[in-house]
Amino acid sequence: MAITFTDQDKLTLRTAAYGAVSLMAAAGAAGSSHRAATEGSIALASATGPVGHVLAEKTKIKDLNGKSTAELADHVLPALTATMSLLKKQDPAEADNFRRTVTVAVDASARTHRGEPSPALAEMARKITGALDAA
Repeated sequence: MAITFTDQDKLTLRTAAYGAVSLMAAAGAAGSSHRAATEGSIALASATGPVGHVLAEKTKIKDLNGKSTAELADHVLPALTATMSLLKKQDPAEADNFRRTVTVAVDASARTHRGEPSPALAEMARKITGALDAA
C-alpha cells in the first residue's frame, strides 16, 4: 500500500520529528544543546522509506523556536501523536518506522552527554515516547 501525504501531513510529520530533537536540545545542558540537535538531526537524516523521504525535504518548519520549552512542547507533542495516528491508519509498518526513527534521534540527542542522561533529558525522552504511544 502506498502512503499518500498531503502537504499538511508532511509538515506535521517534519514538525513532530525535528521538534522532538529540538525538545531534547532544549532540555539539555546549555553547552551541549547544539551538539544534541546535530546528533538528533543526523539520526533523522538516516531515515528510510516514505518517512525518510518526507524528512529529507528541505522545507521550512515553523514554530520550532518557541519562547520556552513548554511552548515548544505544546506544539510538538501533539504533532507526534497526530503523525502516529495518521501513519497507523495508512500503513502500520510505516508507523513503526517513524516511531523507531524518532526514538533513535532522541537517543542520539541524549547520548551527547557523558554518562547517563540528565534527569531533564530522561524526562523529556519519556514525554516524547508518551506522545508517540498516545495514538
